[in-house]
Amino acid sequence: MSSLNHTVIEEFRANAGRVGGPFEGSGLILLTTTGARSGKPHTTPLGFAREGGGLLVVGSAGGADRHPDWYRNLLARPLVQVETGTEEYEAVAVPAEGALRDELFARIVRAEPGYGEYQAHTRRVIPVVALQRTHEAAPKEGGIAGKLLDVHGWLRAQLALVRDLARKEPQGGGAASLGLQLRQHCLAFCHSLEFHHKSEDAGLFPYLEQQHPHMREFFRRIGAEHAAIARLQEELVRALDAPGAGFSKRVERMSRELEAHLDGEEAQLLPVLRALEA
Repeated sequence: MSSLNHTVIEEFRANAGRVGGPFEGSGLILLTTTGARSGKPHTTPLGFAREGGGLLVVGSAGGADRHPDWYRNLLARPLVQVETGTEEYEAVAVPAEGALRDELFARIVRAEPGYGEYQAHTRRVIPVVALQRTHEAAPKEGGIAGKLLDVHGWLRAQLALVRDLARKEPQGGGAASLGLQLRQHCLAFCHSLEFHHKSEDAGLFPYLEQQHPHMREFFRRIGAEHAAIARLQEELVRALDAPGAGFSKRVERMSRELEAHLDGEEAQLLPVLRALEA
């Protein structure tokens, strides 16, 4: 199966999403997840269904009694890459739950009855996963400054979504009461924030400090803020699985701390970044 997938992936990328053989005429996407244990990228060809302006994928695994690897990966790391043949984009993978999952699955089965046969072969509930694009609009500004604003804007929007979802959820519960939608968006936010700050600390900031030695103290302060926010992030992730951990209060605190941090960083960095590219 791995060899077949490799062949399909190569053909898909070489022919703008069109493949032959047993998948000829089928609508496919390539879904790249991050290994839950390995941390390495894994690409899988999948059929899909359209829902509104987004895409749905089904964790059928041919009716096996075990969820497919890509599904377990996205539960651990919700940020995924989607290739449609005409475009490639990042998405947050959010499994549907309860009545919504049943409604979506029934709709998919009406169009593709084979999925119903797969469900009949296993006791597990075959998951239906929505792939929600992370960036719908192009950055308003180019260059490194535009990239910084784009990343900061996404972090702000994702945290605002987590905060709104947390306010709607019953208090005092763990992962089960918080729901998969909240969980997936929270993990996507936390993983993106961690990657962004590590990239700044290891790459952007040392480079800028070489160009602007007078900003050394500013970068030390921002580095300390990164460390403090990382601790809040770790507490937030732990609270997802800890009943009574005050998840909503932790989200509110993260919002206050991160907004102040991003505002201060932009005030100092944007003029410097824009001057570099002037």
